Amino acid sequence: MMALRNLIRHRLSLRFWQREEGAVLAEALLAIPFVTLFAAGILEFGSIFWERMQIDAGLRDAGRYLSRCRPLSGTYVPTCSQATAKTIAFYGTQTPAAGATPRVPGWNNPADITITAPDADGNITISTAHLYQSSPVFGFLGISAITISSFHEERYIGW
Repeated sequence: MMALRNLIRHRLSLRFWQREEGAVLAEALLAIPFVTLFAAGILEFGSIFWERMQIDAGLRDAGRYLSRCRPLSGTYVPTCSQATAKTIAFYGTQTPAAGATPRVPGWNNPADITITAPDADGNITISTAHLYQSSPVFGFLGISAITISSFHEERYIGW
């Protein structure tokens, strides 16, 4: 009786290992978590690059604005200011509508932008550092907070 039972188990197990109907399902169950994690990583890094591009565009716009400001003179008071340049960097306009959303979520603190006056070569430098608000994917992978740093130099032209 025991030999018959072992024979049946042996034959059933051979048939099980020789059949291929469940192979695709087993392979898919192994591959899907890795493919999903890889796709989520691609989307997350794409978001980081998008935020960097938006920050660069904001700093460039603010630099262009400041490079065309007329200097203070005895007869003229300039109408442009660093506060307006920062607003342009954050919102893309010097007069954002009420409730306007910034170019980059979470990047709208005026203290985040540093503006240096024209140096000896006549260049204005605008710089910032923004803490990227990541999704839970980075936390799951153990990746710490990412700081996006950027700067832009623009030659002062004036009017």
